Amino acid sequence: MTERQPLSGKLALVTGASRGIGAATAKALAAAGAHVIITARTSGGLEEVEEQIHAAGGSATIAPLDLIDGESVGRLASAIGGRWQALDILVLNAASLGSLASVPAIDAKEFARVMTLNVVAQQALIAAFDTMLRASEGAHVVGVTSSVARKPRPYWGAYGASKAALENLVLSYGEEVKNVSAIRAHILDPGATRTAMRARAFPGEDPATLKTPEAVADALLSLVTGDAPNGSFTRVG
Repeated sequence: MTERQPLSGKLALVTGASRGIGAATAKALAAAGAHVIITARTSGGLEEVEEQIHAAGGSATIAPLDLIDGESVGRLASAIGGRWQALDILVLNAASLGSLASVPAIDAKEFARVMTLNVVAQQALIAAFDTMLRASEGAHVVGVTSSVARKPRPYWGAYGASKAALENLVLSYGEEVKNVSAIRAHILDPGATRTAMRARAFPGEDPATLKTPEAVADALLSLVTGDAPNGSFTRVG
């Protein structure tokens, strides 16, 4: 490990890494020396991120998959576990916004899909990689959340509920393992960021007024390379 590459020799897994915050995070972790496994549904986006990482001198492995597929997480864990002994960083970034609607108007099928990706799949990832996280000399699990998890907003009930549940899952896991492992669990709230999800939610907003995904990635990198305690909450900007 060097000062410039504090994550040299470490293994990281970033979900939702084909664009936005996930892609920026993958590139930041790779630049810090980690080998980064990047997942998303779109192969093209992942390949582009992988090429950018390699061009910058980093290393990455792509793993296209749909986290809503109940068997995909198990297959991913088997593939990674067959090659590496420990997982040092798990970034739970993949999420679906769904449609903004009043609570009585939430579509049940869409709500189920949002909860499946934003909550159920995240629990499946933690469960599937628990053994590898425990094998790390100092693992970090980072759940990427939203302000609406803690501050309800009209018409954001479905998404906000899913993020509140994610926070509770991640922090509960941190409490469960804090005395028997070197795992630290964290919650990161990116705040208003220039992403495709943000543009969909606020179509009239000028993206030039928002922070870039790289700013969030830098904050996350500081989180996993610093002394943030188990159960920490960070809001960016």
